[in-house]
Amino acid sequence: MLSEARRVDAALRCCRHSRTAPCSSHGGRHHANISEPVPRAPALFWRDTARVPLQGGGVLDLQLSGGIARLTLDRPEARNAVPPEGWRPIAALAERALADGARLVVLAGRGGAFCAGADLSEFARLRGDPDALRGFREAMCETFDRLAQLPIPIVASIDGACFGAGVALAMACDMRIAAPSAKFGITPAKLGIAYPQGDIHRLVSLVGRGQAARLLFTAATIDAAEAHRIGLVDAVSEDGGGAMFDAIIANSAASLAALKRGIVLAAGGIHRDVEQDAEFDALIASDEMAVRLRALRNGR
Repeated sequence: MLSEARRVDAALRCCRHSRTAPCSSHGGRHHANISEPVPRAPALFWRDTARVPLQGGGVLDLQLSGGIARLTLDRPEARNAVPPEGWRPIAALAERALADGARLVVLAGRGGAFCAGADLSEFARLRGDPDALRGFREAMCETFDRLAQLPIPIVASIDGACFGAGVALAMACDMRIAAPSAKFGITPAKLGIAYPQGDIHRLVSLVGRGQAARLLFTAATIDAAEAHRIGLVDAVSEDGGGAMFDAIIANSAASLAALKRGIVLAAGGIHRDVEQDAEFDALIASDEMAVRLRALRNGR
């Protein structure tokens, strides 16, 4: 099986052909030359740009329509839970969208879920391999940092389940638009593990210390209306934010880039803590985590 880096590189490289060159991973469909500016496409006309397969099934799908890039987690049988090797390709595709001329990235999930978090079925393997565990944590945290610092706006369009690391993924975006059916939960306490410090930093920045503590300590599930009330999401919308997306890309690209830099600077740096990173690894490798994971799988 190809390594993560080789798989991502192969998927992206196959989409760098001319407008008439087929990409084998798309069954021979045609793709634009990325050296050309991407014209404003008709509404709802999406051009496939890249598909990256995920270990354990599913794909990451990048499509372009005018100045908008849609990056979709397509692993519905796992509610779009992300395997350890799947984090960095998310950031790589968002950066690819920028290179393709996108002025806005919309991050979404397919199949009635946004992202159920990290793939828990992989945790047993991670517990027994300290190097793999450290690699998983670093890949996940690096991905969130890269998305947060993407030079163009990135918006999470959230439908259905958004739990654990899925909430962290959404918080790394500039804005979060939720469908009325969206559900949110930050659940490390149920598993007996920690939440990375960068994710806690973003959560406190969004909802304040008290609400952050409530969500983390209780591991409660909240609906879209509650998430909007406390500031975890910025809007609840039936159309997934389409009107807002059109309003964003109607503005100056140079201005959007400058404003994004200002937002990143105003938000301040994400402070990584070495001791907290070590605690994260230790808790995932703990016996209590294994017991709690079995109980969760058994519906207790």
